[in-house]
Amino acid sequence: MSDTSGSQTNITDGQQVQLLERVTGAVVTTLPCCVFLFINVTMLFTLRSKPVFCETSRYVLLYNLLFADTVQMALGHLLYLISASRLILTYPVCGFLNFLANLTSEISPLTLVVMSLERYVAVCYPLRHTTIITIRNTGVAIVVIWAFSSLNVLTRILLLLEFPFKDLESLQMKDFCSDVAMVLGPRSNDYDRAFICVLFVSAGVAISFSYFGVIIAARSASTDKASARKACNTLLLHLVQLCLILSTTMFTSLLMALSGILTRLVFVRFYVFLYVCVSLFPRCLSSLIYGFRDQTIRPVLMHHLCCGFLKPAVSNSK
Repeated sequence: MSDTSGSQTNITDGQQVQLLERVTGAVVTTLPCCVFLFINVTMLFTLRSKPVFCETSRYVLLYNLLFADTVQMALGHLLYLISASRLILTYPVCGFLNFLANLTSEISPLTLVVMSLERYVAVCYPLRHTTIITIRNTGVAIVVIWAFSSLNVLTRILLLLEFPFKDLESLQMKDFCSDVAMVLGPRSNDYDRAFICVLFVSAGVAISFSYFGVIIAARSASTDKASARKACNTLLLHLVQLCLILSTTMFTSLLMALSGILTRLVFVRFYVFLYVCVSLFPRCLSSLIYGFRDQTIRPVLMHHLCCGFLKPAVSNSK
């Protein structure tokens, strides 16, 4: 009798520890997520608060990048909280959330490519920049980016339809909702790997081409040295952003490798740390980089972050 009561006590204590771990992990991750979302939403509002931001191509592209990162951050954290709460979803609901997350996650590297090409044209072809990089052409580029990402999601859905859902007793999932859980066949897995490789290799080549093109142009006597130097720094930041975005795609694979090595307690703590650093923080990096580097955005952004208490400089508010 004492052995039975002792085992029940151990089970109860173990459940309380697991519950405490889940609650602590949710709080520790939700707080920085709310801060990052606040910064991103404020940045999005800033980029729509002045005509200069709506009429300049690089700011329109930046808005597209931030919008995709913000939606991705919110969806990613929603999926994290669902998993932490041990909620089991149906395949259609999980698929909808994951495909929407995949759509926005692919927008970021493609937008970085267009932003890099815009800086390349601005430095290497300054006289033709205003005729090539127009608001209309920028809008067309954004539509192409979203269309390409939507086509990829449609392909994933078609591959998913090959799975025999009719043979299942229920559409209720047996595991927690995640991107890996929606890879239900070898063809889907192969397609995902091939697409990620092609996407990031192509984006890396395009940004590197822009970077070296700007370096070569900077040696020309007719090129503005200060503008070329700033463009080089911006393109390097684009490469860093691309690497961070790539690291988020490897997040699940890294966790699966670590799950067989670390103990449960260490794994949970390491998971929370990686989630904040690898998944959340890179999505806020664009706001921090461009918001504080750009002399036009910075005073307006600080004004909105301080809820209007800090007035922007007169010269930059026009």
